[in-house]
Amino acid sequence: MSEVKKRLSTEPYKGVRDFYPDDFAVEKYIFSVWSDTCRKFGYEEYTASILEPAELYRGKTSDEIVNDQTYTFTDRGEREVTLRPEMTPTVARLIAAKRKTLYFPVRWFSLPNLFRYERPQRGRLREHYQLNADIFGVAGIDAETEIVSLAYEIMRSFGVADGNFEIRINSRKVMNYIIEHLLGQTGEEGKKTAQLIDRRAKMEKEVFEKALSEHLKEKDTLLLTLLNSKNFEEFVSHLPKVPSLEEALKEIDSLKASLEALGIMNVVFDQTLMRGFDYYSGIVFEVFDKNPANPRSLFGGGRYDNLLDLFGVEKVPTVGFGMGDVTIHDVLETYDLLPKKFPPPADIYLSAFDANFKGYVNDIAQNLRRAGVRVVVDYGAGKAGTKVANADRARVPFFALIGEAEKASGHIKVKNLETGKEALLTEDKIAEYIKS
Repeated sequence: MSEVKKRLSTEPYKGVRDFYPDDFAVEKYIFSVWSDTCRKFGYEEYTASILEPAELYRGKTSDEIVNDQTYTFTDRGEREVTLRPEMTPTVARLIAAKRKTLYFPVRWFSLPNLFRYERPQRGRLREHYQLNADIFGVAGIDAETEIVSLAYEIMRSFGVADGNFEIRINSRKVMNYIIEHLLGQTGEEGKKTAQLIDRRAKMEKEVFEKALSEHLKEKDTLLLTLLNSKNFEEFVSHLPKVPSLEEALKEIDSLKASLEALGIMNVVFDQTLMRGFDYYSGIVFEVFDKNPANPRSLFGGGRYDNLLDLFGVEKVPTVGFGMGDVTIHDVLETYDLLPKKFPPPADIYLSAFDANFKGYVNDIAQNLRRAGVRVVVDYGAGKAGTKVANADRARVPFFALIGEAEKASGHIKVKNLETGKEALLTEDKIAEYIKS
């Protein structure tokens, strides 16, 4: 008896998606809003390979991502490579390689797909697409103002009202000063404190305070006082008057004021906002949906002036952010902002009456395509009514059935499937009619 072959599953790998045409139309809509808005701000698109040397991420990307979430393997040349989990180290590598020939400030954006071995859940998958936008070469708060403005404008371009989302800001300079100078934490101890602060919103109050007490001992009271401050002014009142700290606090205040001057009023200070990546060196921000259906950060970014140190070159001041397609799709779905209609796949559906006229139909189709008309050709047999139904199902607006009479006269009856109106046209007038 022959061995029964095991059937392969039609399901995709866990945590990734298949995009059928209708699904991909939605994805392309998201991409178009991202790219169109970035171009309005003068940003240029770039891309790079999904494969990077594994060492690119060690020491700068968060430990959780590097140790637990990367897809890392050894290739046939015994090189350790990683499917990129984020785009920032890649764009830093590109800037470092060409920094002598680039004109600064550089404004770039990209739409990479990224890979992380996470537990699939709402808002998170193992593969997703992401908008990355960065401005290189601006040291002052103008760069943060522009990047946050870009992020805000993207949300507005999707149709999300200001009252439905908020932009939370903080400064790693400020939090690093608190951790190092007020709490006396450095190295791994300081990193653990930062991680605890970052996870506060995801932990129950009692669990968080217990973890903080075990880690900081008697100094937990100072940090809790700061973290429990109700607003920026109260937070500042608990801090010492130190020039470097006051300068960092002023950056937060200046950013909020600059954004409000642009009419961006949904900005709030959040002292628990840390961002998990180790390379952030100044202002950080995240955007949150206020609807409880989407209870996590939608996206975020910040300043990372020191990342080019990885490549042994001089610093380039940089601010950027990343926005994932999964979370923004959830938001658009929540507010019923996903597009309902998409352009049809073709402008006209041509069908031969029978096999004898396929060559003639193909000639017409070729001429129409050269005239800029998108054409679907039906090669199958069947009744005229079935062919019209097929064209309608395919959302193609015009239809023509071509047989002996059409070939002999050179006149084609073109039907508008939406209005039912028919027009008898010579071959050379069809394109003009469809485009009018």
